[in-house]
Amino acid sequence: MILADLISVVPGLMVWTLIAFGLTFLVLRRYAFGPIQKLIDERRDRIREALDEADKARQEARELRELTQSEREEAKAERERILEDSRRQAQAQLEQSRAQADEDLKRRLDENKREIEAENRRMAEQIRRDVVELTLLAAEKVTGKSLDADDQRRLIDETIEEVDVKKLVSEN
Repeated sequence: MILADLISVVPGLMVWTLIAFGLTFLVLRRYAFGPIQKLIDERRDRIREALDEADKARQEARELRELTQSEREEAKAERERILEDSRRQAQAQLEQSRAQADEDLKRRLDENKREIEAENRRMAEQIRRDVVELTLLAAEKVTGKSLDADDQRRLIDETIEEVDVKKLVSEN
């Protein structure tokens, strides 16, 4: 019978149970449900803010990554441009140096050629003088006498006409 007493409907007990439930509900609603709901709302707001901050940080990281990537690409392009400029300048300097060296070589060759030609003229003149002196000495020995100025002049002119100085110079 104990089980039957528990499930049987007793109107007075039912009323007192409803009143106790209502009072407990009102007290809990006034003093417990409000603060609990407030804590839940605050926690929900903090979580939402944390998620928003995380999204914001993720977006900033993405933007920073894109910015870094673009700066890296710009730096790479700048490096390539600088290298290309350096190559062009080096090539220009090389060409300028070659042109200057060619010009210097040509100038020196011209100077050497002029010096050689001048030396050849001096040598030819010296050979002429030596040939004339030798001819005069030979003529004195052959004739056994000294020649006067007119005879020397005539002998010199004849010898010069006969001797091809260019041929003598080219043989040396």
